[in-house]
Amino acid sequence: MNVSLEVLLNSAKAGKLISFPTDTVPALATIPEQAELIYAAKQRSLDKPLILMAAKAEDLWDYVQGSEIEYEIWQEVVNKYWPGALTLVLPASDKVPKVMNPADPTTIGIRVPNHAVAQTILAQTGPMATTSVNLSGQPALQTLAEIETHFPEVLTLTSTEYQGLGIPSTVAKWMGNDWQILRQGVIKIMPN
Repeated sequence: MNVSLEVLLNSAKAGKLISFPTDTVPALATIPEQAELIYAAKQRSLDKPLILMAAKAEDLWDYVQGSEIEYEIWQEVVNKYWPGALTLVLPASDKVPKVMNPADPTTIGIRVPNHAVAQTILAQTGPMATTSVNLSGQPALQTLAEIETHFPEVLTLTSTEYQGLGIPSTVAKWMGNDWQILRQGVIKIMPN
């Protein structure tokens, strides 16, 4: 359902499912405490975690935990690649709702997209539980028309171009001393 930015923001804060464009593929999003709505809408298995997306890195640090040295390493990567198509999987703090990653609540994927509309929305809502807009196992939907057809209950933004690069983000997991690439996307991150 196409709505104005104001309605989209108010609905997001109230825990409704929304969609917005990003630099990769359109996001399906809700507040982290309502993440089960994403699993239900996508018919997604609970062993597939969601990504916590925010307007800036500072909004995400409370959701992760690590040593001072780890934070320095993570910050270097963030400074180089964010905003951008890189999701970092880091140790989760107690602030992360378990429903974000039911199979392994000890980790959380975080990302800051390089997209003005996404940044505007996330700056107003705070960090959101996100994933691509599609039924689980199907290709990511790329356009507003596709999203409206397949997810009519999801609130979308009126008159906004939804198409990004069409390639999901690179996903890199911190293994305690180096990165493991879980999904290769546009960004090529080099191990230490």
